[in-house]
Amino acid sequence: MQRTAPRWLKPATEYGPLALFFIAYSVEGLLPATAVLLAATALGLLLSLFFLRRVPMMPLVTAGVVGVFGGLTLWLQDETFIKMKPTIINAIFAAILLGGHAIRRYPLQLVLGTSLPMTETGWRQLTLRLGLFFAVLAGLNELVWRTQSTDVWVAFKVFGLIGLTVAFMMAQTPLILRHRPRESSREN
Repeated sequence: MQRTAPRWLKPATEYGPLALFFIAYSVEGLLPATAVLLAATALGLLLSLFFLRRVPMMPLVTAGVVGVFGGLTLWLQDETFIKMKPTIINAIFAAILLGGHAIRRYPLQLVLGTSLPMTETGWRQLTLRLGLFFAVLAGLNELVWRTQSTDVWVAFKVFGLIGLTVAFMMAQTPLILRHRPRESSREN
């Protein structure tokens, strides 16, 4: 039986680990911040399991990548792995979306279809745009971590990636509104 989640759960599990990572980095540095990120991500999964009796797919994939790359960072004492994590996550999402687009299957529609009704044309366009956006984010992360200081990369990871994602999603509002299904059956 699936439960209804408390309102705080989604933002806490999505942004809590990132906020704690940033705080720990500011105080202790990248390796301790990576340990905090691992612990906070695991706690987020446990909270989802406790409240929802399941773990949503996207947080599970993200936690897997955090576990592997964060674990390698700590085990090998090498910052490279945690810096590659956003690249890998964004590349996975890009591959899933663009691969789905290529075969005319829209993973976003499966995940968001009931809460965001759109025509098939809308899903096709949004899937392509988001797939390309995630590919650009993967490339940007590579560019930043390979050419900038760790301080710049952390600021980009915490604030830049979120800011770009929010701005991109807001820019998709006209597409989403334009491709909403007709309401004729609900008006009766």
